[in-house]
Amino acid sequence: METKRSKSIPNRKQTVGRWGERTAEQYMLDQGYEVIERNYRSPYGEIDLIVRRGDEFVFAEVKTRTSRAFGMPEEAITPKKKLHLIHAVETYLQAHPEIVVSWRIDVIAIFGLPNHPNPEIVCFENAVY
Repeated sequence: METKRSKSIPNRKQTVGRWGERTAEQYMLDQGYEVIERNYRSPYGEIDLIVRRGDEFVFAEVKTRTSRAFGMPEEAITPKKKLHLIHAVETYLQAHPEIVVSWRIDVIAIFGLPNHPNPEIVCFENAVY
């Protein structure tokens, strides 16, 4: 008999994804950014992390991998995903007209395993335009 997994119990992919987002958030905090919002949802998809440093806003897409078998994390940003990110950012900016500063969309690539020290972190600034 097949049993259904409870939606409240995260699967491995969700666990890795959440770890990657927390790791990326700490990385951005270490770089002097302030977290504005996490997991902003729009009709076009989710923005994983919105941070600010001074007058600069960064909308970050976090991609995490535990193995190179399926490629590097940043390779998961397809043209379709880029378009969704741009539309999601535009939606956010329309909802927050007080934001009149510079902004960019970064991709933060995380390679490693949850609960293991020293994951590889690479931030690709202005990765989506």
